[in-house]
Amino acid sequence: MRIFNSMTRQKEELIPLEPNHFKIYVCGPTVYDYFHIGNARPFIVYDTLRRYLLWLGYKVTYVQNFTDIDDKVIHRAQAEGITTAELAERMIKEYFHDADGLNIMRADIHPRATESIDAIISLISTLMDKGFAYTAEDGVYFSIEQDPNYGRLSGRDIDDLMEGASERTSYSDDKRHPFDFVLWKFKREGEPSWPSPWGEGRPGWHIECSAMGMTHLGETIDIHCGGVDLTFPHHENEIAQSECATGKTFVRYWMHNGFVSIDQRKMSKSLGNFFTVRDLSKLYPYDVIRFFILQAHYRMPINFSEESLDAAVASWQRIKSSIDLLAFSANAAPETASGEDETVFNDAVTRHLAEWQDAMDDDLNTADALAAIFELVRAANTAVASGRVSKKALLNVRDAMIEHLDVLGLKTTTDQETAIPQKILDLVDERTEAKKNRDFARADAIRDEVLAKGYKIEDTPQGARVLPVDA
Repeated sequence: MRIFNSMTRQKEELIPLEPNHFKIYVCGPTVYDYFHIGNARPFIVYDTLRRYLLWLGYKVTYVQNFTDIDDKVIHRAQAEGITTAELAERMIKEYFHDADGLNIMRADIHPRATESIDAIISLISTLMDKGFAYTAEDGVYFSIEQDPNYGRLSGRDIDDLMEGASERTSYSDDKRHPFDFVLWKFKREGEPSWPSPWGEGRPGWHIECSAMGMTHLGETIDIHCGGVDLTFPHHENEIAQSECATGKTFVRYWMHNGFVSIDQRKMSKSLGNFFTVRDLSKLYPYDVIRFFILQAHYRMPINFSEESLDAAVASWQRIKSSIDLLAFSANAAPETASGEDETVFNDAVTRHLAEWQDAMDDDLNTADALAAIFELVRAANTAVASGRVSKKALLNVRDAMIEHLDVLGLKTTTDQETAIPQKILDLVDERTEAKKNRDFARADAIRDEVLAKGYKIEDTPQGARVLPVDA
């Protein structure tokens, strides 16, 4: 598998440091509010990366943090008259509610900043001892001028940062450079704080991720993931503080996903142009939201609109309907077939499944992977219409579609399997048998009985299909 490494700005073969074991860190949410669809994109994308690596047979240790202490958390808690711990606990539960709906696997470890204070203090102490950090009036800062490699990830130059800094950045007299970043904020009235060698306070945002990542994954992490907006300053600062502390490469592969925008503007809470996943889930199923995100290559921007979600509904339903059709049609298909239709179909299935894997191997190209799934849908529909493809072949492609969509985190459990009670399915089979025996009165009676129980039977060229009345 090859992925685009943001550090080298090129695609590279993905090889774990430890044989057959990938260690992945994903920047998680700041838990002060419901997350919006722009926030959801990295969670969905890197969950898909994890699923694919597992499918390939790798061991994956996946860490996604919770930022449960920062200015936003403090301000929201104060506004609600509760503690930051109470707010964080509530919003973490709400995060999991939506993440579960989106079929995002739980991380192996979900560290919280407030549970990592000792590791954070230890990392800052190392930076102080090595001369990379200093104490200022309002906290402890990292000196970017002490790091000769600062700016490698983002392509920023320290001299360029200094120019015009007065227009963008305010800083106290004893802060040495306007882009020196805080490692430890000294205590303010009414804010949570912890004791440290430099005085009571709380950690800065950047140091939290470095400490949590290295605590659980070691000093060198295979893959670090996040939105492109985190490249600078967050990820740049993570690299600086981590590598200056350890003298080792902090991350081997950096992956960044593109924005979700509305009217070509980045979706953000600060702009007020956002839709929370919770609100969207009241209008569209969670699986449609996930499908919508995966329709685009993860590095490309996505423009959000009601029309694009509606199109995703139709596209996703087309795939699920094909899987349903294969299940129903297999019952009426011949047990064996050896003609040209069977051969052409099996060759097409093999080709499109190879295209799916080629797409995933090429920088996690879920857009092309889904295109390969749609080619399978076309081939399957043609095979069903011919009536000359075996039951085994139809069920094989159905199972393959379910498996490969599951790797994308897209649930494909059909109505036939989940919503239709076995008693109803037995009645449908009995009706089919009655029609074969030309007992049409009995067949009509069963149809009415099924209808009374809330289901309708549709007779198709491929056999009887049963659906809920409101479907």
